[in-house]
Amino acid sequence: MEAILYNSTWVETWKIKLNESIFGLEVNSGLIHRLLMLQRSNSRSPIAHTKSRWDRTGSTRKIYKQKGTWNARAWSARSPIRKWGWVAFGPKSNRNFTISMNKKERRIALFSLLSSKAMNNQIKVIDLVNNQEYKTKNVVEIIKNINTTKWLFAMLPNDRELFLATRNIETVKPIWVWYLNPVDLLKYNDLIFTKDSLNHLDQIYS
Repeated sequence: MEAILYNSTWVETWKIKLNESIFGLEVNSGLIHRLLMLQRSNSRSPIAHTKSRWDRTGSTRKIYKQKGTWNARAWSARSPIRKWGWVAFGPKSNRNFTISMNKKERRIALFSLLSSKAMNNQIKVIDLVNNQEYKTKNVVEIIKNINTTKWLFAMLPNDRELFLATRNIETVKPIWVWYLNPVDLLKYNDLIFTKDSLNHLDQIYS
């Protein structure tokens, strides 16, 4: 697998070879779906919470006698069928939505997504120059020269200026290279690495 290599002025210069063990796997859509569901489920923070029978305050006495009133048999005013009663089977904020997945499966799912990007020529690499100054308006001009609509920019903390220059652009999302995840990879069309972040990714999973 190969990816287009750009210089610091975003001019296409050459092609760079990608690690086959990360970008050359067969796409496993089943594992990708499971990893996506894991991320979405584990990020849920339930806030809906209803009062149960023991949370609702009020008298528990029978509101009228059992017979002779020609009404339906009634319990206390806290009954769930009453307006101010407790809620039967309502949602609770302590519900646990987390699911688990083996480390090996998570890794293969991530590699499948990266391999899919590589097969569709959606991975690009830029060779940055040290101490180069980046501004948002400059990056916006550069984007016009690249044939892409929405892209994910994987970088390292030492590219902080570039991170700050791209985070306000609507069609670009900067992200640290070790936090590549299925939600962002599926949402954005192209994935762009810096040359250093691509090497760092190889070191993480070597």
